Amino acid sequence: MFSASPVPNRWLVVLGAIFIQLSLGAIYAWSVFTPALKAQGWSRLDTQVGFAVGLVTFAVVMVFAGRRLNKLGPRKLAITGGVTLGAGYALAGLLGGTDFWAVCLGVGLIGGAGIGLGYVVPIAVGMRWFPDKKGMITGLAVAGFGFGAMGWVKLAGEWGHLIEVHGLAGTFLIYGAAFAALILLGSAWMRMPPEGWWPEGFARTAQAAAKGRENFTVGEMFRTPQFYLIFLTFAVSAGAGLMSIGLMKLYPMEALQAAGYGPVEASAIAGTAMAVFFSIANGVGRIAWGVLSDRFGRRRSVVVMTATQAAVLFAFTAMAGNEYLLYLGAALIGFNFGGNFALFPALTADIFGNERVGQNYPYVFLSYGVGGLAGPMLGGVLGDMGNFPLAFSICAGACLAGAAATALIHHPDHEEATHHASVHGFLHQMHWDHLEEVVDHALHPDHYRRVSNDHKDPPSAAA
Repeated sequence: MFSASPVPNRWLVVLGAIFIQLSLGAIYAWSVFTPALKAQGWSRLDTQVGFAVGLVTFAVVMVFAGRRLNKLGPRKLAITGGVTLGAGYALAGLLGGTDFWAVCLGVGLIGGAGIGLGYVVPIAVGMRWFPDKKGMITGLAVAGFGFGAMGWVKLAGEWGHLIEVHGLAGTFLIYGAAFAALILLGSAWMRMPPEGWWPEGFARTAQAAAKGRENFTVGEMFRTPQFYLIFLTFAVSAGAGLMSIGLMKLYPMEALQAAGYGPVEASAIAGTAMAVFFSIANGVGRIAWGVLSDRFGRRRSVVVMTATQAAVLFAFTAMAGNEYLLYLGAALIGFNFGGNFALFPALTADIFGNERVGQNYPYVFLSYGVGGLAGPMLGGVLGDMGNFPLAFSICAGACLAGAAATALIHHPDHEEATHHASVHGFLHQMHWDHLEEVVDHALHPDHYRRVSNDHKDPPSAAA
């Protein structure tokens, strides 16, 4: 069905999404502030607490934002997120920029809330305008998130020298104004397409039309095994990437020194692997995996991505001691890690509906928080024990399990999801209907014994 009235150029939505996500990437620029904060007396734990407050607030508020998306509308929600994010950084700057509680409140709690309010908007709006290119539009949007973090780090440090010239307080104030301005600019294009609008040619493709047309409520989504399979896969894939980020400097330094490199040279090589190869590949992977998934399918792309990540993680311990193999390994891990943020929103839309992705994806995204706790903790515990290879191997095995879980995902039956959870419903949603009689026989053997006796031939009369 096509809209009779003219509609704006949908590519402007892409531009708006990139403006918004460039600012929201501020959360991953936190590392550039930590040296100056430590110089002001913060401990390593203090710096991690500030970062953790931002991450947790981001994930939790994103769930609230998804619920309010339809009521407030995407533009108002994006504006609210931009103002909140900008105000948080400005508050931290006005309070001096170095006090632990002031920075945790301003940058962590208020700033994290602003990111959570805004993050889902360009994803939800973009998918409505690009149902034919959901992977591509999501990849472009979240690539802005990744590249934005790199840009803010460089501006505060070696490019703009903002911290050196203006101090932490001045940098927070500048960033607060910049974040709010970019998000307010991007919000101008954040509106849903007209009711019944589809891009030309999309509705004519039966396969494309089948994806994302059935819209599940959050409760209905929870009653499908597909949700838990997606949640599991995202958790292990994100956890493996986040563990690798935490160890990308420490473990390669140890491996390089064991291979004969000096401490200074090993530190420089490991730093390049993380800051250049991992970071750039992380951004590129978001776009590339999104585009590939539009061509080859979302489920197949997730299976290949997680299986490839498992292979790289298994091999990484043998690569970390060689400079060029380390660069290759860091790039591949970053490339696959970035793919998570393009593939899982698009997969959520394919399975649970394009129109409900703003409400449903925040719950899927909570798996990122699970992985963010489990992966780095695993790496930290085994790293303290001196067993880095085991940490990478465990994460590799978990990624293989995620690939297997994704291979089991099929489109759920919407009607079945409206009923209470049951064994029958689980088997039907997994397309395992042929196993239902086997399970029913195991659960109710007496019933089948009675049926079997009833069908026995009566004894023949004696002659």
